[in-house]
Amino acid sequence: MEPGTASAYGASLAGGSFDFMTFIKQPHTMLRLLSWVCAVVVFACITAEGYINSSHSSELMCIFNGNDGVCHFAVGVGVLAFLACVAFLVLDAYFPQISNAKERKHIVMADLAFSGLWAGLWFVCFCLLANQWSLSQTNEALPASAARATIAFSFFSVPAWGLLAVFALRRYRQGVSDRSQSYPDGVHDHSTPDPSGTEAFQQPSFLPNPEPQGEGGYGPSGF
Repeated sequence: MEPGTASAYGASLAGGSFDFMTFIKQPHTMLRLLSWVCAVVVFACITAEGYINSSHSSELMCIFNGNDGVCHFAVGVGVLAFLACVAFLVLDAYFPQISNAKERKHIVMADLAFSGLWAGLWFVCFCLLANQWSLSQTNEALPASAARATIAFSFFSVPAWGLLAVFALRRYRQGVSDRSQSYPDGVHDHSTPDPSGTEAFQQPSFLPNPEPQGEGGYGPSGF
């Protein structure tokens, strides 16, 4: 953003044209694309190679120590992260066209809350996947490359979503600061009422001396 450009919550005010190259080069846009790729890799690896046939039954079992709950959890987190990245990318592109400051505030707050929550969920997912994989490495028939890719990209998702939360927090603080500076504390405000509650009345400094009236009030001679 150029210096001196009016902004609200980290974006220029409504009315400007959309610049695709500027949008792509924004740090939070690149982080969102990275998060999108990580989410795709995680749920794609599990859905494609995350289940194998058990030697004891015909049912498919999860490659992470046969724990289907871990696979379901990783797929759920990955799919929701994928959908959220798409939604927030659309909102980021449309954000400069939003003129209502309250709508911008709600979008930034939603981004902050979701990014912080998903950074924590990705950390839990990484810990579960790494722990269950360490318990199931004795089986040589397991697709190790898919499991390791799932664990690695789950780990990469943690700092990516954490940084998205930091950027959202920075945009929120910038928006609050901009709004507070837009409304000064009554400086040079001519519409502010007089603190005494009454309008000041200034008597003229010089008044013409009244002519002395005689008896009866009919002029100097009294006639």
